[in-house]
Amino acid sequence: MSGPRQGAKDLTQGPIGSTLLMFAIPTLASNILQSLNGSINAIWVGRFLGAQALAATANANIIMFLMFSVVFGFGMASTVMIGQAMGARDVDAARRAFGSAVGFCSMLGLAVAIGGWIGAPALLHLLATPPEALEFALVYLRVIFIAMPATLLAVMVMMGLRGAGDARTPLIFMIVSVAIDLILNPVLILGLGPIPAFGIAGSAAATAAAGFISFIGLITFTYAKDLPLRLRGAELRYLWPAAAEMRVLLGKGLPMGLQMIVMSASGLVMIGLVNREGLLVTAAYGAAQQIWTYLQMPAMAMGAAVSAMAAHNVGAGRWDRISRITGYGLSYLLAVTGAMIVVILLFHAPLLSLFLGHDEAAIAAAWNMQLLASWSFMLFGCTMILFGVMRANGVVVAPLLILIFTLFAVRLGFYHFAYPAMGANALWVSFPVGSATAFLLAWAVYAQGNWRKAKLMVPPHEEECREAVNSETEPAGRITPTG
Repeated sequence: MSGPRQGAKDLTQGPIGSTLLMFAIPTLASNILQSLNGSINAIWVGRFLGAQALAATANANIIMFLMFSVVFGFGMASTVMIGQAMGARDVDAARRAFGSAVGFCSMLGLAVAIGGWIGAPALLHLLATPPEALEFALVYLRVIFIAMPATLLAVMVMMGLRGAGDARTPLIFMIVSVAIDLILNPVLILGLGPIPAFGIAGSAAATAAAGFISFIGLITFTYAKDLPLRLRGAELRYLWPAAAEMRVLLGKGLPMGLQMIVMSASGLVMIGLVNREGLLVTAAYGAAQQIWTYLQMPAMAMGAAVSAMAAHNVGAGRWDRISRITGYGLSYLLAVTGAMIVVILLFHAPLLSLFLGHDEAAIAAAWNMQLLASWSFMLFGCTMILFGVMRANGVVVAPLLILIFTLFAVRLGFYHFAYPAMGANALWVSFPVGSATAFLLAWAVYAQGNWRKAKLMVPPHEEECREAVNSETEPAGRITPTG
């Protein structure tokens, strides 16, 4: 066992409320920066290169999202493993989990880069990419795939650091990445100064360069500051994924990654239903969705913060703090999301006009959507908090099943039966109906309490531990006689 080291925040002691808030704010800021970066890059591409190039990036981004969903699942699994180990003051176990996650992600990233480069044309055809955007999309996607190993590793390392209780370092290097991307995008697209114009490839290259530079800076900083998860000497062997850690990463990571994919698939189904209502409704929905993206951020950030903090306390055996962590998480989520909803509804006209211009009919349609659906994001956020706490003890299948049931069976079922009476409004009312059902089911599982009995990893046998310790201290690897 080891005590806390420099850079490791103790999430098992002291006031819960302020500690959780200070831990969640950097994660929320990182999420906002990422979304703003994507929006600004889309503006650069759309204005400088036109609609065809913008359509190309949208198609490529769908594939990127699927890759990140898988890595997000493994990252959250490693976050929980690292959090429990840090809570138990076992820094070596945290490094083992971190090393296995990074090593596995390195192999995955390399395989994705090679396979993506070769299979990019087939992927784009599978997505039915419009022919006029195909050439742009292929160039963009292949450059992105080249950078995929560094990008995925950066995500994994940042999530690992958050698992160790450090949310500040990931925020610093997210700022670095976004700043580089924003500066290089117009430079490489247009070819400013001595740099030639690369067009759509320049936009992808800017994102790739930002990922590489940020990743190198993150690793350099980790070693310069001797952060708890740095690996040195014999610890470098942890980068070869160990069987015990991989069982957890795969067993827990895949369901968590599938949660992201399920939510994305539900969104695609919803867009298909919206498109049936005509261009006006589709445009209005696009504007409302841009705003709803930001409404989801407190839920994702607070859910991740609650999960990391709860994992530390589970590892430390501080079950007396878990319910209070849940309570503070729910309170903060309701306060922040509720305040955002009030602002969005009060200033709906200027906000929607950013996307819809002066199209009064589209603005009115989007306003109707917001009135009916926006408040459901408070319920969605509360569900993410409950999922985050249960995830801290390795419970991931129940949340996945709840999401599948509510996003597809409940939401689409409501739409099917209510549409004859409500028309398009059935789509917007299905949001709160699905969110309320998900929250009630999540609360039922949380309150029932069996999730507290789960075990993330099977503790090693006492004799195995003794042999492992002696094998490192005895040249022959034998157990020292005791008498």
